[in-house]
Amino acid sequence: MIRPMQITDTPDVLALLNWMDDAPHREVFAPDARTADELHLECEDSTCLVDTDDEGNVLGYCAVSPFRDGVVIEGPVSEGGHTAALLNRAVAHAEGLPVYAFCALDNAPVREALEVAGLTPMHTTDFFSAPLHRLTPAARAPDGHTISRHLPQAEYMALYRASEDGWAGRLDWTPEEYHAHFHRDDVRLIALMKEGRPVGFAELELNTEATRADLTYLAVHPAERGQGYGRTLLALAAAEADTHPALRTLRARAHDHARAARALYTRAGLTPCRSIVTYLKDSEEEA
Repeated sequence: MIRPMQITDTPDVLALLNWMDDAPHREVFAPDARTADELHLECEDSTCLVDTDDEGNVLGYCAVSPFRDGVVIEGPVSEGGHTAALLNRAVAHAEGLPVYAFCALDNAPVREALEVAGLTPMHTTDFFSAPLHRLTPAARAPDGHTISRHLPQAEYMALYRASEDGWAGRLDWTPEEYHAHFHRDDVRLIALMKEGRPVGFAELELNTEATRADLTYLAVHPAERGQGYGRTLLALAAAEADTHPALRTLRARAHDHARAARALYTRAGLTPCRSIVTYLKDSEEEA
């Protein structure tokens, strides 16, 4: 039976999330929460559904949360449940808004259910990883360049806008939002400066529990490309992460169409470690 999640379902839902984590091919976008209280908080802003057997045991979980211009599907995570029916119920809660979903490339059952439900694959994001010590030897600024760990918001936005428009939401940040982001304990910015102006930057998020630093963004101004700045910024980011004893690896990501980034990571010695497919179902008005 598919029904709204209840507080008594929490242990079973957490067990399902942990079951998903046990095998990379089961991965879907799901709550980061791994305690009952955190899961309850996340579900306050989501429509959470469960699929149960006749004894009330939870076999599947799916949720719908606000995301960008529409909603995002969390899940479905299912061990013996009705994946397609659970997903269809969740999609119905979108009420005509665009629906996004993220699923491991090798998660064939969920990918099939997503496509039957009308979602279309947009692109694949590949993740690359390497030990920090493999990347740090090249961590030095070229002659005539300096390193800065802070950029005025106007300079950051100008370089970001020139380099990439995929995270357009950042271009709407208020000064308070910009300040709050870069004063987080787990965020680092490394900018490469030439004659007092930034030619590129690398942005890191430090995940000490996973002993990993995530390269969340690497930008080089289009007019400055072809000079090795990307490789330099990658090495500088690894060196920054390497100052934290709990961190062991650097992980980066690139969409399937980002050939230059993929080539950079491969040349630097990073190897593929996971692949996620982004799905979208357009709003009913656009369909």
